[in-house]
Amino acid sequence: MNALTKTEGAALALPESELIQVLQSSLYPGASLPSVKMVLSYCRAAGLDPMQKPVHIVPMWDAKAGQMRDVVMPGVNLYRIQASRSGQFAGMTEPEFGPDETATLSSVAVTFPLWCRVTVRRLLSNGTVAEFTAREFWLENYATKGGKEKSLAPNAMWLKRPRGQIAKCASAQALRIAFPEIASQPTADEMEGKQLHPDEGHGPAHDAGEAGAKELPNLMLALENCETDAQALQLYRDSSAKLSASPRAQAEFKAAVVKLRQFLAETATTGTNTEEAA
Repeated sequence: MNALTKTEGAALALPESELIQVLQSSLYPGASLPSVKMVLSYCRAAGLDPMQKPVHIVPMWDAKAGQMRDVVMPGVNLYRIQASRSGQFAGMTEPEFGPDETATLSSVAVTFPLWCRVTVRRLLSNGTVAEFTAREFWLENYATKGGKEKSLAPNAMWLKRPRGQIAKCASAQALRIAFPEIASQPTADEMEGKQLHPDEGHGPAHDAGEAGAKELPNLMLALENCETDAQALQLYRDSSAKLSASPRAQAEFKAAVVKLRQFLAETATTGTNTEEAA
């Protein structure tokens, strides 16, 4: 058995009916029987102890099937455990956050860090310690509230813990980069609020979304020609109607606008400092 990815849990020796009852009443309250059985199958295949809750049950919208479905996904803590068991994990830095940004997403005012950066250290076979850094942007990761109104506002957890949630995403990405042999699947924190088969929907809503997405390349081109913060902000405001039917395109364009505004602000600061030094 590979000690890097597997550990025998005494819980797996319990009768399945008893173990399911324990999981449904404690670690996965409210979960359906088929979903809990998926957890057990996952843990048995990987040799994991289900009582440590190494995986999560994530409800996701399946655009292809046109319905919600439960998906079993690892948590970021499982990646930390697997990295630690490798004997090569040399620690990781505290999350470093970018400047705060306040934006209105579907009429909800949200303040969040633009990005989060985490570095994982790994001891290599030659005795040196290598650093693997990941920087994740909040707007590219946050889970939307969704619903019938297709709200782009953050869900309850991302609204309550904007820093804590993006820190989990950055940590998971850094661990995947440092330990690709043990961490490959996206974590539950990264996939919460996302869709399965997002490009395979059908019907008027899907057609409208495609129309909105087709506007994205033209808007990106126009964004490249913006030379001031005011121009970028006005372009974003003008884009709302064009991209309203495509939440994904709207979020992608918003992220690009935020990055450009940050770049323009940094450039202006650098220019001011250069003039003062002269």
